[in-house]
Amino acid sequence: MRERMLFILSLLALGVLATTSFGANITYDHRALVIDGQRRVLISGSIHYPRSTPDMWPDLIQKSKDGGLDVIETYVFWNLHEPVQNKYDFEGRKDLVKFIKLVAEAGLYAHLRIGPYVCAEWNYGGFPLWLHFIPGIKFRTDNEPFKVEMKQFTAKIVDMMKQENLYASQGGPIILSQIENEYGNIDSAYGSAAKTYINWAASMATSLDTGVPWVMCQQADAPDSMINTCNGFYCDQFTPNSAKKPKMWTENWTGWFLPFGGAVPYRPVEDIAFAVARFFQRGGTFQNYYMYHGGTNFGRTTGGPFIATSYDYDAPIDEYGHLRQPKWGHLKDLHKAIKLCEQAMVATDPTITSLGSNLEASVYKTSGLCAAFLANVDTQSDTTVNFNGNSYHLPAWSVSILPDCKNVVLNTAKINSVAIIPKFIRQSSEDDVDASEAFLSGWSWFNEPVGISSNNAFMKLGLFEQINTTADQSDYLWYSLRTDIHGNEPFLQDGSQTVLHVESLGHVLHAFINGKLAGSGKGNSGNAKVSIQVPTTLIPGKNRIDLLSLTVGLQNYGAFFDESGAGVTGPVKLQGVKNGSTIDLSSQQWTYQVGLKGEALGLSRGGNSVWVSDPTLPKEQPLIWYKTNFDAPSGSNPIALDFTGMGKGEAWVNGQSIGRYWPTYTAPSGGCTNSCNYRGPYKSYKCLKNCGKPSQQLYHVPRSWLQPSGNTLVLFEEMGGDPTQISFATREVGSLCSHVSESHPQPVDMWRSDQKTGRRTGPMLSLECPFPSQIISSIKFASFGTPQGTCGSFSHGRCSSTRVLSIIQKACIGSKSCSVGVSIDTFGDPCAGVTKSLAVEASCT
Repeated sequence: MRERMLFILSLLALGVLATTSFGANITYDHRALVIDGQRRVLISGSIHYPRSTPDMWPDLIQKSKDGGLDVIETYVFWNLHEPVQNKYDFEGRKDLVKFIKLVAEAGLYAHLRIGPYVCAEWNYGGFPLWLHFIPGIKFRTDNEPFKVEMKQFTAKIVDMMKQENLYASQGGPIILSQIENEYGNIDSAYGSAAKTYINWAASMATSLDTGVPWVMCQQADAPDSMINTCNGFYCDQFTPNSAKKPKMWTENWTGWFLPFGGAVPYRPVEDIAFAVARFFQRGGTFQNYYMYHGGTNFGRTTGGPFIATSYDYDAPIDEYGHLRQPKWGHLKDLHKAIKLCEQAMVATDPTITSLGSNLEASVYKTSGLCAAFLANVDTQSDTTVNFNGNSYHLPAWSVSILPDCKNVVLNTAKINSVAIIPKFIRQSSEDDVDASEAFLSGWSWFNEPVGISSNNAFMKLGLFEQINTTADQSDYLWYSLRTDIHGNEPFLQDGSQTVLHVESLGHVLHAFINGKLAGSGKGNSGNAKVSIQVPTTLIPGKNRIDLLSLTVGLQNYGAFFDESGAGVTGPVKLQGVKNGSTIDLSSQQWTYQVGLKGEALGLSRGGNSVWVSDPTLPKEQPLIWYKTNFDAPSGSNPIALDFTGMGKGEAWVNGQSIGRYWPTYTAPSGGCTNSCNYRGPYKSYKCLKNCGKPSQQLYHVPRSWLQPSGNTLVLFEEMGGDPTQISFATREVGSLCSHVSESHPQPVDMWRSDQKTGRRTGPMLSLECPFPSQIISSIKFASFGTPQGTCGSFSHGRCSSTRVLSIIQKACIGSKSCSVGVSIDTFGDPCAGVTKSLAVEASCT
């Protein structure tokens, strides 16, 4: 017996019993996922592990938990983990096992979306490019070569998770897995083979025996073994394809992705909260935010094409890991309100009734339990409704949540959360001489040769498609041609200029004539193709035409997206301006070079002896590599590089790529709004900002990539720029604000205590500094009455209490947080008969 006890104690010490003996039983019925026999209402959020860094993961996961999430959802990126066939990489940002274990350590569940097609604005939709070259392969259809590779990778990931006991059935956090992704959006293009493929995918996945349910999003004909789920801005009207499956929402888009050349999209939190509440009102029990933290497209991971390096997505946690307020806080309050209804929601189906035009009540009621949702889906008019003998005010496009079918704990249009204005503090010579000097001097450079410079170049007749030629090993492909122009050529006889005409599938093209940049062209996110007409003067004898074609991320979405080409496909012609003569160069013998000399030399790592140092730094010239050393900005705030002055290229810090930069690609000047009306259906183009400005000017540099001093920055500038204009910026908090009216519900946190005491508390305005070491140091604005405007631009209305500033200063200054009742009992009544509100702007230090 003693030996048995010692054996058990040794197992406990190793953590074996804790991870292998007590697996959870995950099932589902028509209402919800069922965890160990209990139906659950679950709030989920997407965080993609490679779009942040391992040192950021614990904080991102904890902030997600603090925001009321139960589940973290992530894709698994095939091309990241198997860049070369049968050679796998799970190190650093690719450490999927570590990420899932951190989710478990935080006490959260995980949803593993293996796909392995992910879309995700990710390069080639997550497929490795080598897949393209397997003989006879056709992606995402009933094709044996594809199915062999898809099964092998899916089984690889499942086996990794099993080896680490990460499925809930083994005691781990993973309660769901996904196979395929949004195939139902495009499956009609694949004909009858689509159905056999989707049935095969379902059978293959379930045969891997994970012990947890599998889902297929956007797949109305998903087999019975799969839960089909909804993706979109709204999913309240979604119904699963079987009465035995729960209503699940795998992607609630919190914003939209940013393309180079586009304005920055954002989605008002009132609309997101409305969509979420409507989903749960109408029978939903699992909802996921895409994204909860979007992060950064480091390296060459962006798809699109033309997806920007920032993948912020207007998510509740921003690209730099800071809370986006009031979005994070308002959704946190919403989650608490929904969880107050959980027992009633999982016990029964909702009874849905009309309260009038565009008005709806949903009631979850059993013996002893009652929860209600009241919705006004009108896009214009606020209204008052009668429900269960009581009167309720419902703003347009809002839902009120009543956990006891009587008292409103939250209305989606009334924000009780603090708002934060973020700011970037740029380090200039006035702010930090040392940091500035690092960029104003000490640069070295290397001139990238125009045209062919590699011994690996090859010659072929005709024009080659770029992706098939480069296998996406580089953004760059040189097309080079030497052509003889004789004195009797029509181009030279009348002394007129010649036009070089080039047609390309995209995405960017630079044309060099006799070693000089003659013209450039670029596509856009709506049409990647490039067509350029380059005026040039040819010389008698040998003329050299060098075309540098670039990709900006490969196609990631659509039927047969893998067949989308890139590069110069022609025709390439010389055309006389006056005499109209034409020479088609397309079928001549071209010389090709994949990638740049600087790439072959490994210049991104900063080493090599080819760098030139000289007091005269070349600027505003194409095809130049730049290098400098710098010290990390002081403090702990997130860091960005401001690429003002640069054209287009890629940047590396200590050998790690922070992504493609392109500050010269500006957004259209029209279509933006200073404030966006949340009422009415949201579209990706409804709410835009940053019109007429660079789509992205600031680029995230993770602090974990830096040393205190002696860091190396390398740039490859392809169009021409001035690197001495680059500066660091640190992401900091500007103002802290809140605006709460007398008509707001009490804070959600006070609901439980009120239930116990029976006393109702009125609305409260609360402020809290975002970082533990901060206190509220000043009150910039305070008004009780009819204040107007938004955070950073509040103004007094026609009436304002004279006592408000001193009361707020006394309650808040010197504290990390403070709360003040929003009532005439606190501030007096500056204008009787008017619904008043309290607006405050503060600073934290």
